[in-house]
Amino acid sequence: MKWPFRRNREPGAKRPTRMLAWAMVLGLLFGLVAAGEYPEDRLRVVRNHLNERPVSGRIVLVGIDEKSVKEVGRWPWPRSRYAQLIEALDKAEPQQQVHDILLSERTDPALDRQLAQTISHSNNVILAYLPRAGAQEGKIEDVHPLPEFLKHAGIGTITLHYNYANEAWFLPRGTRRGETVIPSLASILADRNMSSDADFRVNYAFDPASIPVYSAADVIDGRVGKAQLKGKTVIVGTDAERLGDQFMLPGWGKASGVYLHIIGAETLKAGSPIDLGWIPAFLIACLAVTMAIKRKLRGQVGLLGGGAMLLLGAPLLLERAQVFADVTAGLFVILWVTTGITMQNMKRRGLTNTVSGLPNLNALRRAGHENDRPLIVARVINYAQIVSTLSVAHERSLTEQIVSRLKVGSEVSTVYQGDEGIFAWTVPAGTAIGHHVEALHALFRSPAKIDGKHFDIAISFGVEIGSGRSISNRLGSALVAADEATAEGLRWKYHDPARLQDAEWRLSLLSQLDEAIDHGQVWVAFQPQLDLRTNRIRGAEALARWTHPEKGPISPSEFIAAAEQSDRIEKLTMFVLDRAIEAAATINRDHGQFDMAVNLSARMLGDKALPSRVRKVLDKHGLDPARLTLELTETAALATGADIGPLFGLRDLGVRISIDDYGTGLSTLEYLKKIPAGEIKIDQSFVKSMRDHRSDLVMVQSTIALAHSLGRTVVAEGVESREILDMLVAMKCEIAQGFVVGRPCSLNDLAKRLMGERKRRAA
Repeated sequence: MKWPFRRNREPGAKRPTRMLAWAMVLGLLFGLVAAGEYPEDRLRVVRNHLNERPVSGRIVLVGIDEKSVKEVGRWPWPRSRYAQLIEALDKAEPQQQVHDILLSERTDPALDRQLAQTISHSNNVILAYLPRAGAQEGKIEDVHPLPEFLKHAGIGTITLHYNYANEAWFLPRGTRRGETVIPSLASILADRNMSSDADFRVNYAFDPASIPVYSAADVIDGRVGKAQLKGKTVIVGTDAERLGDQFMLPGWGKASGVYLHIIGAETLKAGSPIDLGWIPAFLIACLAVTMAIKRKLRGQVGLLGGGAMLLLGAPLLLERAQVFADVTAGLFVILWVTTGITMQNMKRRGLTNTVSGLPNLNALRRAGHENDRPLIVARVINYAQIVSTLSVAHERSLTEQIVSRLKVGSEVSTVYQGDEGIFAWTVPAGTAIGHHVEALHALFRSPAKIDGKHFDIAISFGVEIGSGRSISNRLGSALVAADEATAEGLRWKYHDPARLQDAEWRLSLLSQLDEAIDHGQVWVAFQPQLDLRTNRIRGAEALARWTHPEKGPISPSEFIAAAEQSDRIEKLTMFVLDRAIEAAATINRDHGQFDMAVNLSARMLGDKALPSRVRKVLDKHGLDPARLTLELTETAALATGADIGPLFGLRDLGVRISIDDYGTGLSTLEYLKKIPAGEIKIDQSFVKSMRDHRSDLVMVQSTIALAHSLGRTVVAEGVESREILDMLVAMKCEIAQGFVVGRPCSLNDLAKRLMGERKRRAA
């Protein structure tokens, strides 16, 4: 953070005052523009769970759920069916019927009349009304129930105000139309202040799982009656994800809009909510920092820490009384001043460069969080010559220009500055360091411009990727590498003390892999696969993982590729197959039908006994062969004329065959005709980029169309965004796999997820 004061600009006595003024001004702007909306919402979610409480139970949901759609008929129902629901509810003698269903369009006249007659015989029926403004000249185009329905029924507005995350933190008490206020469903359900059109904050401390819910199918068939509904307020609404009207209940997950009306009503029943806004917390924070700024360090810690705890803790108690307050503007003020004081203390302790204000190399040596990341050092070779001609202010300008270039196009957050033109920083593991450093070096071809003069900057880089040593030792190694690069006329040089050991490691990798399997270092992770037709997890792919006791996780691309190229893939494959089939058998017993996919190298097709070996493993764990999919990999081996007879044997066994990474290598129409595969898996390189590259989009579309014409199922891997998922649904792709669906996980975590899905379906 760059602070608006410098040692050579203001006397030291004025610095605290300026820090305080900046904190208050920025905190005021923070609150005015609602910059803390996201963290504010997340803090409120935490408080809601700490204050969690059940609903009153006086409001009952009768849901148009999956069961209702299956038993009664496809939604929307004929008006005669809806009339049956209203009649069944009448027999249960509820206090009130509220319908969160728009009955605004005409259908069969006879059926419309039947529903109107049923409503006329019912007591206290409320129908949904959707107010909205039209697109032409501000004309209001509200969505009303049909006039014949309104003759004997009231109406309630179903307007929702939701934010960037599809979360509705506020609901209206009603909607004003001229001199009339139409109450919202929440106000009607709560029977509270139905003459106001003001918004109120919804209290999501009420647990939606505690809402009494019954299926509309059970109500129509008489399985739910007076015992459950008499004297209650009943609201009817859709309660199935595929019927739409889905919103996020903050802290609880996705649910139908009818739940928002119910929780809003429970909020009003608990007492009129009071929203204090952000100003009280802001004023408390200003008072705390004003008192702390002139104290010694211990007093500052007490006041700033106490102020932060008050802002975090007080809302927890206030919200139990339906009093709400926003605290992030106040927390921002405290954080700003705390950071400023911390930086001042760092300077006093020698952890900051006195000219630039950047943390120095001592700060890097104390930064424990940087120790496991690749370290890069830049040495400005002619730094001393340049700064010898500059003032302190101009030297600071030079440093700022150097640092701004070092931060271009990377995830660098902190640059540490040493003496004589040394700069150091770390980058995330997995960064393409060669490309990163080459790009940085290219930026320094342009001279720095200071006070109208141009200065050429000669620079070299040293890299140390991490060897388990202390940060001080690693820093020394990177500096040596930078000096060697300068001496050898290179742009950068890499230093890794473990390089010689790595060469020996690579030579012994395959023998160590066999030992790792025997000693339990190799394990199996499971990546979920989503059925896009039902939106349920239908299976998983088994993936080999190797955790070395000394080197940690070993990249699968490294050891699997080496095993395939050396024809030593068999032991690893059979190990993964055994663990995967065992896991699949367990899941099928505990959670219902579940498919398991396992990679099968084409190099193993030379084994005539492969089908019998697979059958033996299936029998061992009691898994139906139809639940196993073998994904054919390393297809280049088929170009040598490998015998594919075992594939037909596996197919006859009942095992499904899948073509992995379709679109690369040998994936041609002739290949599809040759392999007895029932599934095609589109390579992730096409799926990831199809949103941005038309050629990849056409590839995915044509592959899906071709597969369907041949009677094959399609799996898309590498799905990493909701937008890509929606595109695949539109293309009628059957299965998706990728980070947006789920990352590879343990069997225990996979089972927990399946259990959670089953509970949600049951609810």
